[in-house]
Amino acid sequence: MFAAGAKGYSFPMRLLYHHPLSPPSRKVRLVLGEKTLEFALRTERVWERRPEFLALNPAGELPVLIEPGGTVLSGSGAIVEYLDEVYRERILIGINPVDRAEVRRLCAWFDVKMNAEVTENLLGEKIMRRLEKKGQPNSMAIRAGHANLPHHLDYIGYLVERRRWLAGDHFSIADITAAAHLSSLDYLGDVPWEEHEPAKEWYARIKCRPSFRPLLADAIAGLSPPAHYPDLDF
Repeated sequence: MFAAGAKGYSFPMRLLYHHPLSPPSRKVRLVLGEKTLEFALRTERVWERRPEFLALNPAGELPVLIEPGGTVLSGSGAIVEYLDEVYRERILIGINPVDRAEVRRLCAWFDVKMNAEVTENLLGEKIMRRLEKKGQPNSMAIRAGHANLPHHLDYIGYLVERRRWLAGDHFSIADITAAAHLSSLDYLGDVPWEEHEPAKEWYARIKCRPSFRPLLADAIAGLSPPAHYPDLDF
């Protein structure tokens, strides 16, 4: 994260560099939506390693958010923390230290553990490998992703059978983080919802939120989502 105003950048409107199926990008889009902040989207093909994009984020990773005035923020965790500190009308990380600790624990669960065990093995192999022209998908990785996903759906079910939302009584970035990953996987038709009713009911509640509607309208050229993907009553 760095402030780019001194380098001559000027953006009259908030701009998010993203990819439609990138869970970290979706996470930030949902937070912006929950906070009712206006923003424009720019799809970035990070595998092209554009010098202009690398000047914004030398790591070459999504998402990158440019605030009005030119402040550049990168990395979904840093962006979300920034947004929750600056735009306080709706708090999403937690209202006390214990709540914030649990929200952050669950964000790490989905962004690190589930990402490694499921998202990279399914989304990474089926979509990103093709886009990056890295050859055929690894069938063993795909099988591992399918085998691991039910455990995470079971954990979501365990949590929501004991709490109103994943981290407690309040909708939080923990719910947003899990939904960002699952929505990308759901676009591929890889989520066995019918076998995990508590997780399905939790996800249906999130799909009905206004912040989620733009994600359900995403379209990837040459890849159509299953019929239930945009259905709020799936």
